[in-house]
Amino acid sequence: MATKKYLELQEFSDTDLQAQLEETQSRFQKMKFDHAITGLDNPLLLREVRRDIARLSTEIRRRQLAGASEEELANRSKIRARRRRAK
Repeated sequence: MATKKYLELQEFSDTDLQAQLEETQSRFQKMKFDHAITGLDNPLLLREVRRDIARLSTEIRRRQLAGASEEELANRSKIRARRRRAK
């Protein structure tokens, strides 16, 4: 079942997603700095914000792949196969 946050991200435009990602990343950096200097009341907020960043990044990447051409997807598959053989 999809989470509420995931469903909310579906409604955002691409520019809104990018702006939200930048804002969340800057907020995370500030929280991380504050936590290192004085400590946060609830340090679990760091984990929540980090996961929000991951959700936003995942949605942006999903949209990029959905809009990719067949040639780009085929090239991506070749690169991934090469990486698997190298391991």
